[in-house]
Amino acid sequence: MHHTIDESYVLNFLKTLLDTPSPSGYTHHIIDMICKEAQSLGIESKLNNKGGAILRLPGQDNSKTIGLSAHVDTLGAMVRSITSYGTLKLTSVGGFTMHSIENEYCTIHARDGRTYTGTILTLHPSVHVYPDARTFERKESHMEVRIDELVNNKEDVLALGIGVGDFISFDARAVITPSGYIKSRHLDDKASVAALFGLLESSKREGWKPAHDVLLLISNYEEVGHGAAHIPAEISEMIAVDMGAMGDDLSCKETDVSICAKDSSGPYDYAMTSRLIELAKKGGLDHAVDIYPDYGSDASAALRGGNNIRAALIGPGVHSSHSMERTHKNAVLNTARLLTAYITTP
Repeated sequence: MHHTIDESYVLNFLKTLLDTPSPSGYTHHIIDMICKEAQSLGIESKLNNKGGAILRLPGQDNSKTIGLSAHVDTLGAMVRSITSYGTLKLTSVGGFTMHSIENEYCTIHARDGRTYTGTILTLHPSVHVYPDARTFERKESHMEVRIDELVNNKEDVLALGIGVGDFISFDARAVITPSGYIKSRHLDDKASVAALFGLLESSKREGWKPAHDVLLLISNYEEVGHGAAHIPAEISEMIAVDMGAMGDDLSCKETDVSICAKDSSGPYDYAMTSRLIELAKKGGLDHAVDIYPDYGSDASAALRGGNNIRAALIGPGVHSSHSMERTHKNAVLNTARLLTAYITTP
């Protein structure tokens, strides 16, 4: 039977995910939303101790369990200190370059639930004032957040309820163009989460079951390295679903599902990777097989964490990762189709 993925469902859910702030360490709101969405599809969910979601899709045969993981945590920042003149110094959450967030609008999430908007700037933001504005080094200690409130000093900022350790999320600015491109921050890895939900929605709508039990791990600390370091013991093989890298020495395009043969953690499982390539070919899916030299996944974390699994890595091709990212709806849909083929083919 040919299983279909509902494009409008996937894109609408992706837009909702992108519009919900979730830097690593501040993911409780988006995880709640994910569990409610799973519930609406009749999928049972539970949380692991660190606050990630585990969703179960029962199969025709429960003799083995396949894990599919995607992470909902994103890059972001936290308040490192408050300056005497009423701006915020920041500390990075996740690995990104400072020039990729320069001039970005952001939201400061105070611990008492209040939120404030701001802009991330260098300490020398104006060419009319600073002779070195163009060459001033873009590094963490040279960046600050200008808060959109009437503040002139540290006391004014503290009076807003803002403190050290408060989270700062970057505006995603998600846009889906008429040509099918999705441009936004944090497609890494919300595009993959939407692909997994496309698979779940298809299963409910068409009434199909995977060949074996499937657990979907929506992890919440991937960007800081330990997202899926611990996974349920019943999982024997795991596919990390995370963005496909694009650029020098890579063949992936924004319309492809990328199959990663090796990343910084080493080669992925030979049989699983070969099977994914074969299914992509058989399904006529636009795909690329690539090597990601500067990359680690939830599967890398799971393997390093000592889990007894075989593992593979696939995901939608994303251009300019950890910056202003872009993918195409075809890549997200092809990812969902490949995963569906993998779990329904005995």
